[in-house]
Amino acid sequence: MATMLALKLLLAFLLPLVSALKFEIQAHPGHESASKERCIRNFVAKDQLVVVTATVSGNRGDGQTLNMHIKDAVGNDYARPRDVAGEARYAFTSHADSAFDVCFENILTTHTAVISPSRSVELDIDIGADAKDWSAIQAGEKLKPVEVELKRMSEQAKELVEEMDYLRSREMKLRDTNESTNERVKWFAIGTMGMLVALGVWQIVYLRAYFRSKHLI
Repeated sequence: MATMLALKLLLAFLLPLVSALKFEIQAHPGHESASKERCIRNFVAKDQLVVVTATVSGNRGDGQTLNMHIKDAVGNDYARPRDVAGEARYAFTSHADSAFDVCFENILTTHTAVISPSRSVELDIDIGADAKDWSAIQAGEKLKPVEVELKRMSEQAKELVEEMDYLRSREMKLRDTNESTNERVKWFAIGTMGMLVALGVWQIVYLRAYFRSKHLI
């Protein structure tokens, strides 16, 4: 138990140190197309707060239009901003236990020849305790910096426990499904073998009767 607690605290310290994801989005001519989106996928539990912060290079009207689309795997759309430039922040509360995607598409809108047009994107996704404004919480509840940090770590540890409980329940469901499938396959195999044996016996009886009727045996 002590080892598990130490691991949770270590993860709580390391998670905030993860840097934002940086990448380039090449511009393509034409119209919007889902097949040309570049998506970053993450997983979120139901009713969790998610804050997506995107810092995009370039300016509006520079011949490129970068669009965003935040959606989950079960069909919920959380945000669909157009012509994003500079820093943009979007917050939403998840509607289901599901993976969600933050997608980007860069469309070339100028007719002037541009060599390898692209936009640079710096993406930061905060979920749960990391998404909360702890400065506002500290000011509102008049907490000391150490108390705020302990509260943040406590919430992160709680989220880790909930996530492990969720994974454990998923593992139990998958195990039950595997056992049920194995049981069905076993009975299907037994039934198939029984049918083959019965078919073989019927063929033998039929052939013996046929040969006897022809006085061959």
